[in-house]
Amino acid sequence: MHILSFQKRLFIKGLLLVVLFIVNCQLSIVNCQELLPYGNMDQWVVRIITESKVIGGNTKYLYELGPTDTIVGSDAYTNQGGSPWANSNVLAKVAGVVKTNTSVFPEARGNGFCARMETRFESVKVLGLVDIEVIAAGSLYLGEMLEPIKGTKNPMGMLNCGIEFTKRPKAVSYDYKVKLAPEDHRTKSTGFSRKSKVDGKDEAAMICILQKRWEDKEGNLYAKRVGTVMKRYVSDTDWVNGATYEILYGDITNHPDYKPYMNIQEDDLYATNSKGKNVPVKEIGWAEADETPTHLILQFASSHGGAYIGSPGNTFWIDNVKLVY
Repeated sequence: MHILSFQKRLFIKGLLLVVLFIVNCQLSIVNCQELLPYGNMDQWVVRIITESKVIGGNTKYLYELGPTDTIVGSDAYTNQGGSPWANSNVLAKVAGVVKTNTSVFPEARGNGFCARMETRFESVKVLGLVDIEVIAAGSLYLGEMLEPIKGTKNPMGMLNCGIEFTKRPKAVSYDYKVKLAPEDHRTKSTGFSRKSKVDGKDEAAMICILQKRWEDKEGNLYAKRVGTVMKRYVSDTDWVNGATYEILYGDITNHPDYKPYMNIQEDDLYATNSKGKNVPVKEIGWAEADETPTHLILQFASSHGGAYIGSPGNTFWIDNVKLVY
């Protein structure tokens, strides 16, 4: 019988320990990445809605991240199957007229799907004449869209932004691709005034904010900013897999990665209070760096600069959205 020498046994044991260490490290890395529910973008609800005859009576398709299903009819949509995602695909009912907008689409990628967000003109034609034309950017976010939309005033007030969340992730990670419109300016088109130019080339954007929120007895919502990471995309890219952006905690105004657009959001975000009313979330300052959040806001958008502003043709693809711990 061949007996291994003490030195060889020691060498083999050491080699096995190294292999086990590498495997454990790899498992640790995998376990520290949490795919958000429906974050692989592979399951979609398809909504089939026929618009009012007075504006053409066209059949439109709206897409929502959720358990694979098809819904026919112009009923208001609420998140399905525990999906935390909403988007800019909306149903509007104004004075009894049914109108839709679609600017987020599932697109085949590999063996599954990704999400494609587009900035485009959306028009309403009454009896064949163009009545209203607005810029509609594609956006995908954690929260709810409060359908049906009943007007173009204060579009942010129709979004219930963010989800309850008490963890402290280190980063957000996802796959992405970007294609920007060639213009060196953006267009503002609200439908109620002439189109105008807005300085600055359009950019796709990602926003991730952790907040600590509270509500006063009148139902007003307040928050302090616990964590922040935001990214603007300024050039075209092919697919970038596993892009990872560190979440910065506490007051980041003196951090080298800080940009002015990362500042406190005074009244741009809305959420539903305990009375069932959608109200502004007033961020009043920065939380301590070790604070525990109550809510997570995560949004992807094909344009930046606010409602009804963008460059038609801007396109932003995302897939495999994860939080890293």
